[in-house]
Amino acid sequence: MKNIVYIEDDETIGKWLKEELEDNGYHVSWYLSDEGSEEGMKNADLVILDVMLPGLDGFTLGQRFKNNYNDVPIIMLTARTALDDKVQGLTFADDYLTKPFHPKELMARIEVLLRRYNRQEEDCRTVGHLDVYTKQQRIIRRSDGEEIILSGKQHQLFFFFTRHFNQTLTKEQIFESIWKDPYIEGDKTLTVHIRHLREKVEEDPSKPKVIETIRGIGYRMKA
Repeated sequence: MKNIVYIEDDETIGKWLKEELEDNGYHVSWYLSDEGSEEGMKNADLVILDVMLPGLDGFTLGQRFKNNYNDVPIIMLTARTALDDKVQGLTFADDYLTKPFHPKELMARIEVLLRRYNRQEEDCRTVGHLDVYTKQQRIIRRSDGEEIILSGKQHQLFFFFTRHFNQTLTKEQIFESIWKDPYIEGDKTLTVHIRHLREKVEEDPSKPKVIETIRGIGYRMKA
């Protein structure tokens, strides 16, 4: 069963569409705002996102989701029909549907996006001496088959890297995505957490191959 994160502050519309989606075989996590939605994104196969929301607006929230979960398709739902709004939404969203709409049209668009992304239930990637199951968020040491258990920020950091394989990530990007605060130059928090993470996932933490340091910029995970 595919997991859909649905963010809509109108409770009448939200209840109706949640029931429609569930009747079509989807598991739906419905949120009235951005609050709590980050937890739902960990297992999301697709996002349906309203533009007009309390707190963070849909454009800002959608861009954040795409930056952090670039393999999860996003459909924008909105009553706003202006061309500028549509163009802004499509800079990060995969589809844009204006209200009112027929549920059959939305279901068809969902199916198209899920086929396009073709997300596997168990997506294994080889990272150095590790087998990383990104869907289940499990890390297996290939030499002995043992699972490496991470906790707290270590876990968040590692799987943030897996969402950006082969990309050089700046310290600012990483810190602000994990800690949700502005990065301050000279702050050693990220460096310390990376060191502790390497002690668990690297064969030789003094010569890291899983999480590479890109001098003067940040870090990269190669796969």
